[in-house]
Amino acid sequence: MALSSMLVVTVIAVAVGFVGTCALCLDRGRVRHTVAARRGRVRELAPYVGAAGFFLLAKFLTSEYSVRLSQRIGWNITDEIYAVEGEFVAVLQRVVPDVTVEVFSALYMFGFPYLLATAPILYVTMSSLRRFKELLVAYLLNYVVGGVALYTLFIAYGPRNHLDSVEGLMYDFYPQTQDLTAAIADNTNVFPSLHTSLSVVVLLFAWRTRREFPKWFVLAAILVSGVVFSTMYLGIHWAIDVVAGIVLALWSVAAAEYIVGSIEGERDRRSVERSSEFATDPETGD
Repeated sequence: MALSSMLVVTVIAVAVGFVGTCALCLDRGRVRHTVAARRGRVRELAPYVGAAGFFLLAKFLTSEYSVRLSQRIGWNITDEIYAVEGEFVAVLQRVVPDVTVEVFSALYMFGFPYLLATAPILYVTMSSLRRFKELLVAYLLNYVVGGVALYTLFIAYGPRNHLDSVEGLMYDFYPQTQDLTAAIADNTNVFPSLHTSLSVVVLLFAWRTRREFPKWFVLAAILVSGVVFSTMYLGIHWAIDVVAGIVLALWSVAAAEYIVGSIEGERDRRSVERSSEFATDPETGD
């Protein structure tokens, strides 16, 4: 019951934030243009959305096997992380006022999915769909490298599970949230922090599109900062997880730009070749 209730609350919170952001960042002309061109945009984006959907479905269906494989590999790096970082998260919890737990818990639970869902919807209204495609590919690369490869290769427990000096603040204050997070990820999936990497991806794209959506960039910068900080303050991730997440975000954005550029360049080349064939006189070859 708690799982379904938290899922409903999350969907409502994300939907309210999304509607408010669209009202703040989109004008009627942009919306009308997007609706009018919807068929062509759907056809153009179908391969990217289809690939993303296929991967996420495959990841969901194989998540149990991934956890088993990770346990067989047994490469537990928790002690190594602690040896480098020490009590940083414990100190962070001591110096930050307890009254902020509710704010940072909300950012972690609702701010993160809001960022991931809102960014692509904004970019689908742009005259060029290039940013939407790059963002989607960057999301996928984060899940492939971080959520599959690294989570399978490494076992790592977060500070709240490894140190007595660190509290699981969000789960202590709002225990019902643990049902939803447990349904999405295993408690050994902390290196790198995907909350960090995916949020930073959104911020990097918000920076790139700041001229088209200046208000979105400001909003994204504030929320991403809060989400990244909350992963450590709530005792879920180590600072090293966050650093690794930032590195993954930077790499994935650069890789996504290259991949989409290669795909689109090949598509443009084929389009030019087809146009040249149609323009050739069948009798003279001119």
